[in-house]
Parts: sequence; C-alpha cells; structure tokens
Amino acid sequence: MKRELALSNSISTPGVAAGRLPARTCEENFADLRPPLTAHEAAVAAARCYFCHDAPCVTACPTAIDIPLFVRQISTGTARAAAKTIFDRNILGGMCARACPTETLCEQACVRQAAEGKPVEIGRLQRFATDALMARDRHPYERAGPSGRRIAVVGAGPAGLACAHRLAMKGHAVTLFDARAKAGGLNEYGIASYKTVDRFAEREVEWLLGIGGIVLELGRRLGGGLTLDGLVDDYDAVFLGLGLAGVNALGVEEEAAENVRAAVDFIADLRQTSDLSTLPVGRHVVVIGGGMTAVDAAVQSKLLGAEDVAMVYRRGRDRMNASGFEQDHAASTGVRIITGARPVRVLGEGAVREVEFAYTEDGPDGLRDTGETFRLRADQVFKAIGQKLDGSPGGLALEGRKIRVTGPGRTSRKGVWAGGDCVAEGDDLVVTAVAQGRDAAEDIHAALMV
Repeated sequence: MKRELALSNSISTPGVAAGRLPARTCEENFADLRPPLTAHEAAVAAARCYFCHDAPCVTACPTAIDIPLFVRQISTGTARAAAKTIFDRNILGGMCARACPTETLCEQACVRQAAEGKPVEIGRLQRFATDALMARDRHPYERAGPSGRRIAVVGAGPAGLACAHRLAMKGHAVTLFDARAKAGGLNEYGIASYKTVDRFAEREVEWLLGIGGIVLELGRRLGGGLTLDGLVDDYDAVFLGLGLAGVNALGVEEEAAENVRAAVDFIADLRQTSDLSTLPVGRHVVVIGGGMTAVDAAVQSKLLGAEDVAMVYRRGRDRMNASGFEQDHAASTGVRIITGARPVRVLGEGAVREVEFAYTEDGPDGLRDTGETFRLRADQVFKAIGQKLDGSPGGLALEGRKIRVTGPGRTSRKGVWAGGDCVAEGDDLVVTAVAQGRDAAEDIHAALMV
C-alpha cells in the first residue's frame, strides 16, 4: 500500500541552484538567533535568580560552572569577574553560551523553570559576561613557569582546545595539530551560522591561543603524515580530540545519487561561504535524521530559499535528539517534521528526484515497518543520521565504534588520552567535549609531574 505525501504536481525538477534569495535577504535570515543582552537586560535577567545554595543548574552543567556565583557577579555589575568564574571551568564558555542546548541542561534544571515555566536566561547571561571579558586585549590567564614537558594534542576542536589551553596554563609546551585549514572543529565547521555570527568561532580560537605556549599546526592529519607511534615517541604525552570524521550510511538503494550528501558537509560549506546567496540549495530538500545536525541543515536550507524542506525521523518526536526548542525553531521557519518513517529508496536517474519512505512503529521487538510507504519529492537530500570514528587510531581499544577510555580520558595505551566525540562517553555536545578535554589535561599534568 502506498500513500503520497505533499508531492508537487510539477513534472520537472529545477534541481539545485544558487541565488534563490538575494544576498541582503540571506544576511537578514542568518542574523543572530539569540542577540546579546544589554547591560540593563542582563541586570533584570540576573535579578530573577534565587542564588540557590545547592543549585540544580550547576549539577546539570557538564562543566560544573558555578552558575549562581556568576549570575550574582553580573547582578553586582562585575561582568568580567563573572566571566572569570565561567572560564575557570569552561574556557569555551563564549561558544557554549551561543550553541549549548541550555534549555535541556542548566535552564531545564533551574528552580524558576519548575516554579514558573520560565527559567533564568543562563545562556544569554553567560554570553553577556564572556563577551565583556573577551573584549579586553589582555588574556585573563597567565602561564606557569616552563615545565620542560611537551604534549601533542591532535584535533583542534572543543576537546583539543580545552585540553591545550589547560596544559599551556600549567607551563607545558603544547603542539596542537588539526587536519583542516582552520582550528575550531565543530565550532568552526559544524554549528548553524545563525548561532555563531561575526566569525566568533575563529575569534574565540585566537583569543584562547593568547595564553601562549601553544603551537598550532594546521593541515596535519593523524594517518596522513602523523602516526600515533611517532607522536608517542616524540612527546611526553598525547591527547586525541579527533571528533568523528565518518558519516553513517543510509543503507538504501541508490544512496550514491547526485545531490545526496552528508548534512555536516553542507553545514561546513555554509560556514565557510562569505556570500550565502552563492550557496546552491534545492527547491525541495529532504533531511534524514532527528538530531541537532538535522535541524541545522533543515533550517539553513529554508533560510537559503528552499521552498519545501522536510525533516524525516524514524521514531517519534519524543525520541529525537534535537531539543524541543530546536524542533520548535525548525517548525517556526517552515520546516516540516515527519516522524515514524525511515528511508527505503532514493529515486532518480543520476540526480535524486524522490525519496521513498516506509512508515514505522515501535513494537515489543523494536522498530518495525507498518507496510505503508510514501514518497517525498527531493532534488537535494542531506543525511544526518550520526557519525563514526574511521578505524582505530594506533590500535587503541574501542567500545562500540568509539575509543574506550577510563577515568579522565585514559586510553588503552599508556601516555595517550582522548576526549570529545571520538570517545565512548562523548555525546555530541560542545560543553561535554570541553569538560573531557579539561579533565584529561589535569590528569596528564598529574601524571607528568609525579
């Protein structure tokens, strides 16, 4: 049995093209999602905090920032002191204030949320404070005296940056390697542009490197000139913050059709485009997946001028990794969210023309097809069904398809630590990666200074 869903009656498919919207319109569409607070707005927002002694918001924060303290500091007019409280626990607090799903972490745990359904705006207050301190020319931390130890950090994403900064602060000499042309990892290449405007990711890296003691080597990939054996021989310790470079396959017929690509690649291209109106986008876009990456790809396709964007997820909305806020944001921009459906076939001669889906339902034995199918017209398809680690670097033990670690990032190989999305405990959140990089740095320091 086949049921057609929201297909156009048009016979021809215009395909993927740039310039669907004028440059000025694109610029307006990609304006700051959550604009910064003014000083008055910050004071009002801070005044709502109960300053709980055993604040549940702190427990809900993966980096355990003392939120009541920094909010109180803002309320007393000392925003730079508030920023120092934040950076002591999370050196990428500026990005986390913009991109962290606070609505499911600290703000969801806020007592005001439980009492009134409206939490203290912790994320925006964090941005207010961190922006104030980052605007100063002088870096807020100083290095300890040289330790004589050299550490290699592979991967300049959130975990690697946090690890490198903490190690440099303790006096170690750090070499930070990254495969791409810019540092930042997910922050630079994987987050929707409207969440981090004005080159913030790039500026944050420049600011972080102001601590000194960190040598950045770009275009250096593990396995492409760098080997784990060589790094272990040349350095006193190694930290791997590799992220996840591989993209899971849909596993359906004709997946290799033209204009079927990974959502993360689309987002990366968008983030590196100076004129958004030049980025090609389809009239009919289908995004497969239910996480933050799926939402970012779907929303940005709509903002670039796609007429019809559908995000399709195999389970119900309550099982989607994207937060309720992100789902609502997608819907508010005109993205259709279709749940309980999985792709079974990509149709088209060369370029994709349609995607066929099977309706699904959860049963006692897990997810199963109902026997009904439908098709969505598509001239562009983005896969956002998760990423994976490509192989096992240096033969490290894996847990599932990620690096197995114990304690603060210790791998199966002595002298090698890991953190972020590449480890089994990673959860695709910038804030969690920062915490893992920071904690691994502390453990590396303790091990080296025995």
